[in-house]
Amino acid sequence: MQLQKKFLLPLILTMGLGLTLAQIVPRSSWCRTPLSPRLPRLMGPVRYIIIHHTVTPACFNPFQCQNAIRRIQLDHLRRRFRDIGYNFLIGGDGRIYEGLGFGIRGEHAPHYNSQSIGIAFIGNFQAGLPPPQMLQAARTLIQIAVQRRQVVPNYILLGHCQTKGTLCPGQHLLNELKKWPRWQKKP
Repeated sequence: MQLQKKFLLPLILTMGLGLTLAQIVPRSSWCRTPLSPRLPRLMGPVRYIIIHHTVTPACFNPFQCQNAIRRIQLDHLRRRFRDIGYNFLIGGDGRIYEGLGFGIRGEHAPHYNSQSIGIAFIGNFQAGLPPPQMLQAARTLIQIAVQRRQVVPNYILLGHCQTKGTLCPGQHLLNELKKWPRWQKKP
């Protein structure tokens, strides 16, 4: 019996990690075009996590969320971005969608792109708070980023409005972020 307990805990931890990692929906689910190898890379683990909202309609299932992400990508390309600007997007279905993913420099926060990952909540959170499953997905993604050494353990969490003059990520989402452990008032 003692031998079973010894092996059961690592198995549960491994299974738990596997389930967490499986929550990231790959870019290939919403985009047939692979990332260009010419996109600039991030150097080492980054210091900042910058939270955005997309100011688009909310999505509540994979079909809606993937369509929303394609529309966001098209908008970013029209604005002369190299691709979608965010590293990850959080859908109203509670899923984490890979945008640029880890290791690629985003185009989401001037002066911070080379030292941050950008996480965008799909929807507009000026008038209300994201649902709990979106908030939990973002927390999970942050844990994954630290576990994978893509973000330093003592990272700084910021709302986009803290890096430039904008209302992003919306007042309600910003107020929620202020309660999270690594949020800082000043970058």
